[in-house]
Amino acid sequence: MAILMRKQVRSLDRIAVERFKIPSIVLMENAGRGATDSLLSRIPEMKSAPPVAIVAGRGNNGGDGFVVARHLSLRGFDVQVLLLGDVPAFRSPGDAGTNFAIVERLGLPVHAVSGPTDFERRIDSAVVVVDAMLGTGLAGEVRGLIADCIDSLNASTPHRRVLFALDIPSGLDCDTGEPLGRAVRATATATFAAMKPGLADGRAFPYTGPVDVVDIGAPLVWE
Repeated sequence: MAILMRKQVRSLDRIAVERFKIPSIVLMENAGRGATDSLLSRIPEMKSAPPVAIVAGRGNNGGDGFVVARHLSLRGFDVQVLLLGDVPAFRSPGDAGTNFAIVERLGLPVHAVSGPTDFERRIDSAVVVVDAMLGTGLAGEVRGLIADCIDSLNASTPHRRVLFALDIPSGLDCDTGEPLGRAVRATATATFAAMKPGLADGRAFPYTGPVDVVDIGAPLVWE
């Protein structure tokens, strides 16, 4: 099993697009679809189709979350999308923006989180939360609203919900497995293309839970 560091994952994505001419939105679709399958197979509670909240940050990790939101909705789940940022910021060019537009056209409930209290109120009814806030590109300490949301999720997960991370638990360094100030403590994680060293480190298990490696259709070629 390949274990790739942050810079190698970026190289793999670039080569898939530039050398093999795989559209990047295809890679995002494969990631989100594979993560959905991972979630459904790993979490027994998913059989009863509980309410789901997708917590999305700006960038491609949020885009992966929008793909998961669509696939869960198409399978009959009650899905809401919580944005950590203003709605217009998500209506931007690129793959994440395209998938957000699809979510809007499907009529899924979308809410821009205004603060920690608003976030806690909106996730109150969710049995399953999908962490699509921050991806493997994170290098600095988590701050602001995302830090507050991570604290809220970690405090509430043991009591009443499943917390499923896309690619990496938000706030965890993918190379070292160390939290960058704070990090999501996920029930399980679906990481994309290859395992990362930080996820393979047993010390990260309290943050990752069991980890599935999702094939995104990219050749395992990097520089």
